[in-house]
Amino acid sequence: MQKTAEDEALRQQLETLLGVGDGNISSEVELDAAETEALKGERAPMVAAFATQNGFAFSAEDLVTVVDAFQKHQSGELSDAAFATLVGVPRSEDAAAFSLTANPLKRLTLYLGETYLGIR
Repeated sequence: MQKTAEDEALRQQLETLLGVGDGNISSEVELDAAETEALKGERAPMVAAFATQNGFAFSAEDLVTVVDAFQKHQSGELSDAAFATLVGVPRSEDAAAFSLTANPLKRLTLYLGETYLGIR
């Protein structure tokens, strides 16, 4: 997701794939409601395949789970602690080591936790 802020070509491809927004989903400020719904909807498998083609491996279910958790956290439905528990984000300084060994869902949630919430 962070790469969409750095790579205009990637951002434009994602924008086309989603059919909404500007393709920049790099932060909670940039991820708008239409993009959130597209990422959680029927386009999720296409986004996961697109991500895999670009070197980022996670399933559509992983994507939906994480985007849904972020949406609930941002709306106040999930506390920081509940969010961290739900997505398995570690709250320690060894998060970098964790991200190298965890499954794709945990790597994705760790990345999104760091990107959106600053959780390390």
